[in-house]
Amino acid sequence: MLGFLIALLSGALMSVQGVFNTQVTKSSSIWVTSAFVQFTALIVCLFAWVMTDRSSFGALTKVEPRYMLLGGAIGAFITITVIRSMEMLGPARAVLFIVICQIAVAYLIEMLGLFGVERQAFEWRKIIGIAVSIAGLIIFKYK
Repeated sequence: MLGFLIALLSGALMSVQGVFNTQVTKSSSIWVTSAFVQFTALIVCLFAWVMTDRSSFGALTKVEPRYMLLGGAIGAFITITVIRSMEMLGPARAVLFIVICQIAVAYLIEMLGLFGVERQAFEWRKIIGIAVSIAGLIIFKYK
């Protein structure tokens, strides 16, 4: 139940953040906004680190495979693409596209066992669920 609530909070925060970042971009640029977003995220994370565990940053040198350390760089591209999609499509439509893509890619990662994730069997019901999500997007998009 806690995981479900955290996921709901995450989705809500992503939507609000996307709208905030898009508005900030109107007064600056996408690069200034993205840098500010990543910088403030760093400050919050460093503060949380100081207040909680203070584990060694040296542990990062032990991460294998090394490409797993690209999460922050991917996060920067997420910030930029969310801003652009919300500018072009509006918040609701952009988030629908984003979430459907997240579901499809996450299922593909599970099904193929990519990036160290335990491989899951193919299930038609999950494909049908993605198709229903796409149908919902089409219904949402058109009047």
